[in-house]
Amino acid sequence: MTTLSIANLHASVGGKRILNGIDLAVSSGQVHAVMGPNGAGKSTLSAVVMGQPGYTVIDGTVRLDDLDLLSMPTWQRAQAGLHLVMQYPTEVPGVAVADVLKEAFLARGRSTLDVEELMSKEAARINFGEQFLTRSVNVDLSGGEKKRNETLQLAILQPKIAILDELDSGLDIDALRDCSRRVEEATNEDGLGVLVITHYSRLLKELKPDVVHILVKGRIVETGGPELVEVLERDGYAAFERDQPEESSSTLDDLFGMPHNEN
Repeated sequence: MTTLSIANLHASVGGKRILNGIDLAVSSGQVHAVMGPNGAGKSTLSAVVMGQPGYTVIDGTVRLDDLDLLSMPTWQRAQAGLHLVMQYPTEVPGVAVADVLKEAFLARGRSTLDVEELMSKEAARINFGEQFLTRSVNVDLSGGEKKRNETLQLAILQPKIAILDELDSGLDIDALRDCSRRVEEATNEDGLGVLVITHYSRLLKELKPDVVHILVKGRIVETGGPELVEVLERDGYAAFERDQPEESSSTLDDLFGMPHNEN
C-alpha cells in the first residue's frame, strides 16, 4: 500500500498565494477527483506536488509514504513512483518515445528488453496507432493522440501514484473513453492511486472516483463521494463559492505552457 499525503499545503507563485491549506491523501487503488472553477488552484496543486520550478511552498508537507517529496527534485519524485500526465503535453523533437521509456526503465533498474513489446501491447489497448510509436515525443500529434501517448507511457511505467491534470482537455469522446478506461483498469490491475484534476463530470463516468474534492480559492471546501459530481451538475460551483474569502490569484502563465485561467 502506497499513500500520497498532502497536509496543510500553502503555496504561491510570483509572490501571490494560490494554495491556502490543502489536505488530502490518495492511496493505492483509489481515485480522488479534484474539481473546481477556473483559478481555483487545481493545476497549481499538481505543479507543486510534482516539483515544477517557479512555485514557492510556504507551509505544509507532501509525502509519498515515508518520503518527503518537497525535499526532492522532480526526477527523484518520478523515480519514487509519482507520475504527472500534463494538460498540455510537451513536444520533444528528435527523441523517440521508446528512448524515453528505456531511459526511465534504466533509471529504475528495470530491463529494457521488452519495451517495444510493451508499447505495442499498450497501443492496442487504447487504440493508439502503431505508426505513432516511432515518432518523436508528441510531435505532429493531435490533442487526442498526445493524450493517448501520455496514457501509454503511464501504463508502461507503472507508477505508484498518478496525477492527471485535465486528462480530458482536448479529447473527443472516443479518446476520452480509451484513456480513462485504461487508467481505471490500472487502479484494479496494478493498484495505481490516482489524483485526477478536472472541470467536467464526463471524465468521471469512466474513471470512477472514490472521493471527490471541491477546490475553491485555494481551499478544499467540500469532500464527499461521487454524489458531489451530481450536485455540481445540477447547481454548478456557485453553492460552494459562497462565503469563501477573497484571495488574490496569479496572473503568471503556468510554466508547462498553461494559461492562468485553466488553473
